[in-house]
Amino acid sequence: MATAPKPTTAKKDGSGSSIFASLSIVICIVIGVLLWKFVMGDPSNFDEEGHPLPGNYFAMIYSGGIIVPLLMGMFLMVFVFSIERFFVINKAAGSGNVEVFVKKIQGLLASGNIEAAMAECDKQKGSVANVIKSGLKKYREVEADPNLDIEQASLAIQKDIEEATSLEMPMLEQNLTIIATLVSVGTLTGLLGTVTGMIKSFAALATAGAPDQAALANGISEALINTATGIATSTVAIIMYNIFTSKIDKLTYSIDEAGFSIVQTYASTHKNN
Repeated sequence: MATAPKPTTAKKDGSGSSIFASLSIVICIVIGVLLWKFVMGDPSNFDEEGHPLPGNYFAMIYSGGIIVPLLMGMFLMVFVFSIERFFVINKAAGSGNVEVFVKKIQGLLASGNIEAAMAECDKQKGSVANVIKSGLKKYREVEADPNLDIEQASLAIQKDIEEATSLEMPMLEQNLTIIATLVSVGTLTGLLGTVTGMIKSFAALATAGAPDQAALANGISEALINTATGIATSTVAIIMYNIFTSKIDKLTYSIDEAGFSIVQTYASTHKNN
């Protein structure tokens, strides 16, 4: 039995994306701290006694405490990684509509025009086209190998498509784990800020004599601001995560559909022969 050639799709290098992710996390946290300290903590947002001016939301957010800049950094991370994933996934889909592209490939396969199908892959570009083109190249290779029967050739084509897919798809999911992590971490960090704010509130109530109303108000404000920021971060993160996973699932389905057509076309064509 002849050995099948290796898949034509080159292995992707994820080191660049890892460096981007690491730098983005650090930069987002630094920006969150700077915004909290110098923009929201600007003295013009407070009165002479250090209390937030009425209706000044920057001062209110600043009063949320030291957990707030961390939550702001997480919110910026969701925003940055969502933009990055949007461009990566759109690039993977290619220059045209994926569904239309797959239909074209199926039509060309039905007519036996493999070269035209490969030309369509070159026009489409992207991960989907790369995987399908790899399968089409394998189609030509096994077709020229007289030592392979139909079952072996079909299996070789299917294996090549699966290997090419395994090289392309991880790049699409690489930074989704960060967004997924922010879903739970954002909520837990907000809860941490809520707990610290409530501790301050109860400490104000525990003072001898009349409670310190300013300290009580600051503690409650800190608790609520951290809660709101944490929920907002988690909400946006889970929405974006679900959007991107559905897009990736759609691309994977398109690859599976086209790959099945390639295998079935080879099997039916050579069975008749």
